[in-house]
Amino acid sequence: MSLNVLGEKGRRIRELTAVVQKRFGFPEGSVELYAEKVATRGLCAIAQAESLRYKLLGGLAVRRACYGVLRFIMESGAKGCEVVVSGKLRGQRAKSMKFVDGLMIHSGDPVNYYVDTAVRHVLLRQGVLGIKVKIMLPWDPTGKIGPKKPLPDHVSIVEPKDEILPTTPISEQKGGKPEPPAMPQPVPTA
Repeated sequence: MSLNVLGEKGRRIRELTAVVQKRFGFPEGSVELYAEKVATRGLCAIAQAESLRYKLLGGLAVRRACYGVLRFIMESGAKGCEVVVSGKLRGQRAKSMKFVDGLMIHSGDPVNYYVDTAVRHVLLRQGVLGIKVKIMLPWDPTGKIGPKKPLPDHVSIVEPKDEILPTTPISEQKGGKPEPPAMPQPVPTA
């Protein structure tokens, strides 16, 4: 896959660099592009949307293709995923099919770093299909396959430390004269 981006002897990445440079009007030699391999393909929404796109272009049935992608995403360790395909699936009437598995958050700040989203279009003979892929990433304290920040409602229970109880009472002298132990005062009787 990385050969597609780099090309033979890095020719394609040089072409891409030149295109970016011309498009945005940067001076010659001021743009550098780096290609990085995706660590886990199953947790990358863009990769999965493209995969589904090629399956549909290859003539695979929509339901079968979507369930295949859904299973692959969940086996890669995602907490949840959602695939929506909309357009003219069968016949002239457009409709959308939604495939959901696992857990998915839709609101709040964690959506920004927990949910990976991609949208792609497939140009078929009868028209255009739209593909939306949403993947809920797992919490990863190392930050490799998911966000380092835990979900706000996540509660971690810490085991209490073993307390060492003293067997005999110990008193320490703090400097100065030690005070004589207090004598109990006789209670006056009336």
